[in-house]
Amino acid sequence: MGTVTALHRYPVKSMRGETLSEAVVTERGLHGDRIAAVLDGSGAIGSVKHPRKWGPLLTCRSKMTADRTITVQLPDGTDLPAGNPHLDARLSALLGRRVVLSDTPPEHGGLLERAVPDYRGGIPDSLRTTASTDTTGATITSGRAAPGTFFDYGTLHLVTTATLARLRSAHPAGDFDPRRFRPNLVIDTPGEPGFVEDTWIGACLRIGEALLRPLVPTPRCVVPTLGQGDLPPDPRIMRTVASEHRIAVLGLGRLSCVGVYLDVVEPGTVRVGDPVTPEDGC
Repeated sequence: MGTVTALHRYPVKSMRGETLSEAVVTERGLHGDRIAAVLDGSGAIGSVKHPRKWGPLLTCRSKMTADRTITVQLPDGTDLPAGNPHLDARLSALLGRRVVLSDTPPEHGGLLERAVPDYRGGIPDSLRTTASTDTTGATITSGRAAPGTFFDYGTLHLVTTATLARLRSAHPAGDFDPRRFRPNLVIDTPGEPGFVEDTWIGACLRIGEALLRPLVPTPRCVVPTLGQGDLPPDPRIMRTVASEHRIAVLGLGRLSCVGVYLDVVEPGTVRVGDPVTPEDGC
């Protein structure tokens, strides 16, 4: 079916992350993934799905050491560990308001805001009627993170090279680097058609030592269009997705999707180079 060609972890939600050669998949997803977030006084979790409010987070990079210490690299290259009193001050200056880095999710699920995109399939049509304009001038919708976590929905996310190649063929000038879509696993699928991962939903996949079950296509927001490190901004990225792959998701209508969310059936270690094979009986 394919081979693991890259592994990515994002210790701080909505910051750039780190590339790994191996990773432990736990019952809650990749070990060390989205275990902290930037919070503000309104109770909102920092998410670049609302770029006007939280976009500068993508100028930072987060990583986690073996002892679970989170380090944030700021735009000027300064590295500061979580808990350093200067880190919250620097992040507050970057965002223009007081914020804190926290590894404790808000009780009952923190507030998550997302900008309403101008392309079809960016959010369910039913939510467009509930959108409002906030103090940044952006039209947004609001929801909640899963209680006890900083995740929007799925805790493990996969994309395939076949899908990225299909999108690239529709927008040859675009850079469809997988990092734009912030996956945990990138699966090399030579010779397969685009969006092949949709056909894996409901099956079980053995990937390294872990057994995973694809659950649902991953609806995409504005984030893949944003500049991320050496990746330039490109609004046509998501317009291409919207024109090439709008599909029905969980009764929410036809949404623009790339990749799939996964459930963890059996935890285990996954390494770059591991094969992806189907497995019965899970």
